[in-house]
Amino acid sequence: MNGGIGRAGLVGMMLAALVGCGGSASGDSDGSPEAGAQTTEAAAASVSPADSASQARLSSEVLQSRWWTWAASEPEATNPVADEDGRECGRNQRKDVWFLAGTFGTRAERTCAVPGGVPLAFPLVNLVADPAGCAEFMSTAEGSAVLDGEKVDVETSRGETISVEGVAGNPVTGTGERFTATGCGLWVQLPPLRSGKHTLEIRGRSQDFSVGVDYALTVESA
Repeated sequence: MNGGIGRAGLVGMMLAALVGCGGSASGDSDGSPEAGAQTTEAAAASVSPADSASQARLSSEVLQSRWWTWAASEPEATNPVADEDGRECGRNQRKDVWFLAGTFGTRAERTCAVPGGVPLAFPLVNLVADPAGCAEFMSTAEGSAVLDGEKVDVETSRGETISVEGVAGNPVTGTGERFTATGCGLWVQLPPLRSGKHTLEIRGRSQDFSVGVDYALTVESA
């Protein structure tokens, strides 16, 4: 799903689309699946200079575990992956990172207010499965993120053990139990953005699953 594999689908084959598998390759980036993880020079103009150098990046395991748990933390009516217009984007956000979601394979346009001084993180396309499922998924995974008209770099995670816990009946994992699985996908981590308005276009695809989300972000003063 860059946001998820099927609503309330089997944990062993969940695509997560919104607006992410890894082993040792999780540090690659240049906007392609094999690239490292820094914003481009042009896109860096959107980043808050006071915070860009000091914010620690999450490891791939922590990022995926936390994002999936966040995405599975609400039932369908208020779930950020099922959200059509952005009204649910603030659900269960933490102070150290602001997550964005994809969709369940559809297109969406969302408007979202983001607190200042907080980094952003999101997948272009992602999956929770077993190692073989992730290998197959990542063989065709591709995507891009465009911030204020400029592409940003993408991290590739090819398959790492993650821990996920959701609420009962959520449309992402379908279970309220904690479980471990292999997480994989294409991910973006951005330093805090400058206060004001920003646009973010997220596109991801693997096999016959595709995601597209256009965000209108308003970043508050820190």
